[in-house]
Amino acid sequence: MTMQKEGIFSCFLRIMATGLLLGMLVLSSGWWSVGTSRAADAKAAVLLDIKGAIGPAVSDYVVRSLKKAEQDKVGVVILRIDTPGGLDAAMRDIIKNILASSVPVVSYVAPNGARAASAGTYILYASHVAAMAPVTNLGSATPVRVGGLPGMPDVPAKPKEDDPPEKKSPPSDTMDTMERKMVNDAVAYIKSLAERHGRNAQWAEQAVREAVNLTAKEALKIGVIDVVAGSLADLLQQLDGREVFMESGKMTLSTGNLIIEHLEPDWRSRLLAVITNPNIAYILMLLGIYGLMFELSNPGYLLPGVVGGICLLLALYSFQVLPINYAGLALMILGMIFMIAEAFVPSFGALGIGGVIAFVFGSVILMNDEGLRISLPLIG
Repeated sequence: MTMQKEGIFSCFLRIMATGLLLGMLVLSSGWWSVGTSRAADAKAAVLLDIKGAIGPAVSDYVVRSLKKAEQDKVGVVILRIDTPGGLDAAMRDIIKNILASSVPVVSYVAPNGARAASAGTYILYASHVAAMAPVTNLGSATPVRVGGLPGMPDVPAKPKEDDPPEKKSPPSDTMDTMERKMVNDAVAYIKSLAERHGRNAQWAEQAVREAVNLTAKEALKIGVIDVVAGSLADLLQQLDGREVFMESGKMTLSTGNLIIEHLEPDWRSRLLAVITNPNIAYILMLLGIYGLMFELSNPGYLLPGVVGGICLLLALYSFQVLPINYAGLALMILGMIFMIAEAFVPSFGALGIGGVIAFVFGSVILMNDEGLRISLPLIG
């Protein structure tokens, strides 16, 4: 038995030594460098696509792209939006970076038939220029809780006849205290965005409290958006010479001769987008919970516990309960624990394979900055 343990331990040491040697070879050969794309300049307009639900993957893609646009000193960044909404934390990350950006950001609801609902409406209000294609709509910005049990609604106070209209209209009979706090916070947030860029704050409040919607033509008429454009070329022509309010002060746009460069999500962003899809995230959460429950009720099966642990961490990242760096670090640690345990516990590969999967996923999402990202050959 002692000799068997010594054999396993020496095998484990050899594997670790081989891994370190390969890592040194990778570093010495220069494979650690991140693949670079063609640098843009002030003659370029960078186009980013926000499609589907807004979650941590979309936020990561937009924030990294905005930082790259600032480094390359491009002329303008265009966010082409078609979204039903998304998570509040992801939306606020995008908005914070838009407001702090030194490059003008234009939100453009397109193509025809697209929408900027819920979180998309907030991003539109936060942008330096708000634009829409002719056959699009925006609105329905009322915040909705994800999960949890509804509380008992408060008993509404009977309105007095001399009360102002705003005290009579809110649906306090169907909203509990938490929901009213969420709505009031959202109202204050979107009104502050509207006031920053001189847009219609009254309609913004209605979009939150009453979930109203507008077409592009109606939005332009009442001052919710700045431009209605049928194409990207038309949009750039209309933006030329327009004055916008930046963090550093007023700026006049010069977009007449800009070349549009489409910056598509890389494989990493596309992979995270699949994981953070609301339907996939919900399934991951269920697999995580039931996998751990099965493992606890039947100790020794190992596979349900391994799958459950990985799925639960990925689900917590998808719902933004764990930030991207913490989720990646936790997955890497979990993966290393599983791989070490494989050398001592007969799991028929469940721990080892699960450890490799957890370690790779953790390595991919751990570093999200362009200059700090870990290369795939080094992970290998």
